[in-house]
Amino acid sequence: MSTVPLISIAVLKAKAGQREALRAALSALVPSTREEPGCLDYTLFELRDEPGSFYMRESFKDQAALDAHFATPYFQAFEKRFDELLAVPIRLVFLEKVA
Repeated sequence: MSTVPLISIAVLKAKAGQREALRAALSALVPSTREEPGCLDYTLFELRDEPGSFYMRESFKDQAALDAHFATPYFQAFEKRFDELLAVPIRLVFLEKVA
């Protein structure tokens, strides 16, 4: 039985004056997350037309791998900064590959 990867886009919008701080915090997550055994993809983007709007393309082996990511000390430390950095709550959009 094969496991279907869990693919999502995390949408993160910086509070006014927090663009660089959010960018740095998100960028810091990338190297460690990519080393997680269940991580298949973890790539950060910023909208060209909307500075401070970030999208993290994420793909994990399964729900357990995503849950393990959320439980890491570095993600927990980032989560504690949500109120400081984010204008609106983080939005996690799950995708199904079509083609």
